[in-house]
Amino acid sequence: MNQDKEKLSYRRKNLYIDQGFQGRFILKFCGVVAVGAGLMILLLYILSQQSTTVSFIHARVKVMTTSDFLLPLLVQTVFLVMAVVALGAIGVTLLVSHKIAGPLFRFKQTFKELSSGNFTNQVRLRKGDQLLEMAGDFNHMITVLRAQLLEAKGLLAGVRADMEAIGEFNVEDAKRKKFHELQHKVQELEKAMGFFNL
Repeated sequence: MNQDKEKLSYRRKNLYIDQGFQGRFILKFCGVVAVGAGLMILLLYILSQQSTTVSFIHARVKVMTTSDFLLPLLVQTVFLVMAVVALGAIGVTLLVSHKIAGPLFRFKQTFKELSSGNFTNQVRLRKGDQLLEMAGDFNHMITVLRAQLLEAKGLLAGVRADMEAIGEFNVEDAKRKKFHELQHKVQELEKAMGFFNL
């Protein structure tokens, strides 16, 4: 039952996660479509200037260059097609960018948790998301760091317990031996903490 709740809470309901990134991604994609459509109109207009077309407009015969005849039709057709393609492009880019923005959002959340000292969580991505391999490497790093921190914490707890057992240092041989053991544990702790670049 907990797994069902976890799966339900893990499902993303909002496709528009990182509005800045996804908005720019969609605008750039639609911009490419618009530039392509504009180039198509311009090229057809330029290439058709050398020919002549005879047409019937309002029951009158009219002779004009093919480019002048085609331009209004091209503009109307391209704008209609561009509007339909833009809607499709928005949908596709929203879904594709969601597979990128979602993982980036999860990484940001995990970074914040790590910076506050919380090493209990890992980056969890859905099947089909981008950056899955990077998430695996990142989770491995968190696991290694957590193990090192737990080792250091255990060594520190041992030092604390030994120090409490010793109390104030006296020159007695039994306590001197305990003190040397404590020094050795402190050296192990320093070695474990040397793993971190602070």
